[in-house]
Amino acid sequence: MNAFMRSIDTKLLGRKTYEVSLGMGATFDSKSRNVVFSHHTPPADAPSGVEFVNGGIGPFVSRLRKHSGKDIWLMGGGELIASFLDEHAIDEFVISVVPVFIGDGIPLIARRHRHVPLDLQSVERFNDGVVQLHYRVQNHS
Repeated sequence: MNAFMRSIDTKLLGRKTYEVSLGMGATFDSKSRNVVFSHHTPPADAPSGVEFVNGGIGPFVSRLRKHSGKDIWLMGGGELIASFLDEHAIDEFVISVVPVFIGDGIPLIARRHRHVPLDLQSVERFNDGVVQLHYRVQNHS
């Protein structure tokens, strides 16, 4: 995880994911850019380094792609990931499969009618049984 964290400089989160993260003890600072997408009024006590965005995904991604930087981690939730997919703004997925059936949960991607072909780049198996799948999103043309 440390190597992964060094490969990114921006984290994108939905408001609910942000609030759950705070509740679980996550800390945010100005060492990396943290962008929270929300239709709500930003809290007055937001930590330093947290930026709230309520505009469209497309214009935001266009502005973001104009700047150089490291990789970007889109942490979710499912509605935010779906919105980024709809804007053709996701280049790859790194999905970790944890060997536990929980019977319920939050979908990775919100339901919408779409077909997104993926190219498998790699599969990595860890000693604890976790399998990490790395997919590249195929060209959307």
